[in-house]
Amino acid sequence: MRYDDFRRSDDIDDRRGDSGGGGGGFGLPMGGGGGLGIGTVIVLGLLGYAFGIDPRILIGGAEILTGGGQAPTYQTDRRSGPAQTGAPKDEMGSMIAGILGEIDDRWNEIFQASGQPYKGPRIVLFRNATNGGRCGMAQSAMGPFYCPPDKQIFLDTAFFRDVETKFRGCSGNACKFTTAYIIAHEAGHHIQNLLGILPRVQRMQEQAGSKAEANALQVKVELQADCLSGVWVNREEKKRPGFVEPGDIEAALATATAIGDDTLQRKATGRVVPDSFTHGSAAQRKQWFMTGYQQGTVQACNTFGAGTL
Repeated sequence: MRYDDFRRSDDIDDRRGDSGGGGGGFGLPMGGGGGLGIGTVIVLGLLGYAFGIDPRILIGGAEILTGGGQAPTYQTDRRSGPAQTGAPKDEMGSMIAGILGEIDDRWNEIFQASGQPYKGPRIVLFRNATNGGRCGMAQSAMGPFYCPPDKQIFLDTAFFRDVETKFRGCSGNACKFTTAYIIAHEAGHHIQNLLGILPRVQRMQEQAGSKAEANALQVKVELQADCLSGVWVNREEKKRPGFVEPGDIEAALATATAIGDDTLQRKATGRVVPDSFTHGSAAQRKQWFMTGYQQGTVQACNTFGAGTL
């Protein structure tokens, strides 16, 4: 992915200088630890931090995180001082600022074309753990997530390294495009929030008759975000020919496969339980990303079906 000419966004809080509690890197909630995604207890042992919406925001998340009752609290060490705001200067931070800048520019164009105002999300970069505002404590093990009430995306940049080394979702230079795909997915949740889709889905989940039904709605939310990330890639490629380099799309599809619910469940438990899916299967994630990428329109991303929302 070529990003040297990307517009760098200043909508970033860089808290990586804060040494959040919990030790270095981020742990994998394997085995007896509770899964961190929205879903049923079958995700026990699943890598529940595959990127998505903050698991406490939509229905059922708190029960999975804590087994019911209050969510756990975590201490953070603030000795390193306040967060830095604006586009970071290091290579990873600068790339993220560039990706966000281009995402905002393309979505602003799309919204303007339909006569709607657009205000982009803010990205919070952190290490280990940080204050997640109205979404509680942000932890590395949760992976990247979008917090709807605050319209913020939380990223521990170590996750991108783990996509390559632990998920085997990309390799080499193509991992830069995978980073863009992940951030564009989170921005897709922001688009859903602006369009009123997230609050409507939350109400539908609250009225759902079962966990499986609520999970099925969440899958549709996540697949739509995958599709919307493909829409951004389509528009960006038209704006900046050569932005997508050979192997980039394949890297995004490999990442989609690596973090599909069926792939993660098979690795964690040796079996696949579709009723517990919260993000979609590998095939579904690939399909919807490619739908957005090939068609380049929001209308193509109706994972809910005609008239559902």
